[in-house]
Amino acid sequence: MKEAALQGAEVLVIGNGRTGNSVAKYLLGCGSEVVLCDQSPQAVCAPDLATQVKFHAGNEGAGLVAGKSLVVPSPGVPATAPVLLRARDLGVPVLSEIELAATALKVPLLAITGTNGKSTTTELVGAMLRAAGRRPFVGGNLGTPLLLALENDVDTVVAEISSFQLEWVEDFHPRVAAILNLTRDHLDRHGDMESYGEIKARIFQRQTPDDVLIINRDDAEVRRLADTASGEVHSFGRSPLLGRGARIHDDRIEVVGASETFAVPLVSAALDGAHNEENMAAALLLALALGVPQAAAVSVLDGFVGLPHRMERVAEVAGVTFIDDSKGTNVGALCKSLTGFPQGRVILLAGGRAKGASFLPARELVAEHARAVVAYGEAADAIGDAWSSVVPVQKEAKFSDAFTAAWELSVAGDTLLLSPACASQDQFINYQERGQAFAALAQGLDS
Repeated sequence: MKEAALQGAEVLVIGNGRTGNSVAKYLLGCGSEVVLCDQSPQAVCAPDLATQVKFHAGNEGAGLVAGKSLVVPSPGVPATAPVLLRARDLGVPVLSEIELAATALKVPLLAITGTNGKSTTTELVGAMLRAAGRRPFVGGNLGTPLLLALENDVDTVVAEISSFQLEWVEDFHPRVAAILNLTRDHLDRHGDMESYGEIKARIFQRQTPDDVLIINRDDAEVRRLADTASGEVHSFGRSPLLGRGARIHDDRIEVVGASETFAVPLVSAALDGAHNEENMAAALLLALALGVPQAAAVSVLDGFVGLPHRMERVAEVAGVTFIDDSKGTNVGALCKSLTGFPQGRVILLAGGRAKGASFLPARELVAEHARAVVAYGEAADAIGDAWSSVVPVQKEAKFSDAFTAAWELSVAGDTLLLSPACASQDQFINYQERGQAFAALAQGLDS
């Protein structure tokens, strides 16, 4: 929705977190009348908004929709929420924060989605742009609302985009987009893989032949979605390359561009693991599509060490290495992580809230790489049902007890891997808190 159309409009913003507050401030700047609500009775309006918006704590918003020109939900609000069903019944438009931001941006937008690898790839591209002397804004689902790009002196926007953010877009149009992979995740919200894929595909549906779409050609579902793309498609993967893109070999990433072909040795890259090889290949293609010189893009790979809670080494005690992969919140992420370890030397700590996904797709890799599994929390029984026929599975209710059990099973030379394949919210606020708890427990063993 154009800024001019927001002048004088009465808009309902749902959610009093960082995204909701950013939306409220943006709308006020456009001349809108803002009603901000949050379902928590303890919610308190931000001081700089308190005198400018109508604030409702302990209100999910369904009774506030009538008469509004627009509803803007925070990403955590599902499409089945009563407030959004009410908006649909009354014919009130619903748009996401990323839609408002993308419509107002005056600089090129690069958007990255996929089930796994989004954050690492997004940060890599941002670093490559900075190495080329550009001034990128890097945010979105990383934790910084896209609207904040409008407040900064930037020449490019690089955004991690989730399926939750794509639920309510109409004209979202990135100059360069990427779908890294698609595995079973968030089915508790989206219902099935077909619906999940359709939502992910919205990242490129407004692209034109002048735009670029980067895809993982080894992912059959991603290839199927890309069949409808209007933009120029470049691909990365391990299979033979046709056209422009990147191919991952055992020792290098080979890139074929419009006028040049070059290879990047993997031995010098700071990131480890097959999943990171894919992230690096995708980032190279994305950066090149934005005009980043080859030398600048490649230079970043030698020093980029990855993100917190994604295959992060947090301790080594009595010959046991502790790896925090708390950001691995789905089965696909677990599979990617396991492939980087020797056979039979992993003590796997997994569990949490399962989000409706099956654990069976990881069974073969768990059997190959894990010597034992300790499952905890809401998903413990489901994990045991899926894997106990191929590897010993011990079940614990509490995360701390599961950590202790995993440590007791470990011997020198093992890796104690937290790769939960689940959301954290059964026992933690978010995956960051879960990872911090794991690191504290591991580091406490050596104190």
